[in-house]
Amino acid sequence: MIEFYAWYTSNARKILIFLEETGLPYDMRIIDIGRGEQFTPEFLKISPNNKIPAIVDHDGPAGMAYPVFESGAILMYLAEKTGQFIPQDLEARYRVIQWLLFQMSGVGPMFGQCNHFSRYAKQKLPYAIERYISECKRLYRVLNQQLDGRDFVAGAYSVADMALFPWVRTFNWREQDPDEVPNVKRWVEAMDKRPAVGRAMALLGKGPRSGPIDEQHWENMYGETQYQVHGKHG
Repeated sequence: MIEFYAWYTSNARKILIFLEETGLPYDMRIIDIGRGEQFTPEFLKISPNNKIPAIVDHDGPAGMAYPVFESGAILMYLAEKTGQFIPQDLEARYRVIQWLLFQMSGVGPMFGQCNHFSRYAKQKLPYAIERYISECKRLYRVLNQQLDGRDFVAGAYSVADMALFPWVRTFNWREQDPDEVPNVKRWVEAMDKRPAVGRAMALLGKGPRSGPIDEQHWENMYGETQYQVHGKHG
């Protein structure tokens, strides 16, 4: 059983896509980051950087409970554990890892900062807004080129697609015209049609909110009541 600690963010959604795609038994537990549950001693033992998502694999190495934090590391761990969605061939494997890290180091941070400065910052800074929108559009163009002639980002469907999709799908948040990146648009539409992706996005939709929320900065902006939900395999 996988204990999956989540909040309503793109980084959590990509883990849920993997869990739904593989059918791994899981128990999804909402960590109310607005009320500071990410700072509890119990959660810090799982995620020392006080961030979601995180997991505890109760059938981990040597049969012991094994915690993993950082969404990219979680995807790699689960892919290794199941033997799914990451190739064994060295060249193909590192093609997937490169595009997974493209999301982790580029798309996630830049898209998150764009969301913050263009939507939620109390003081609107034109330079910052222009800077991050411009960088996001550049990243869209990089991804568009990579998807030219490919159904999926790294060849076969992989953890790279799962990582990128929840961030990339919201074109309007970055003032990106989908028709300017037609390969990305096609890929997003194809991803949307995958049943497991649909289930994951429904389970971790926009979530409870008391106001507009930036997915990258929810932890600092609001709180909701504590509750727990269970994934369909839980």
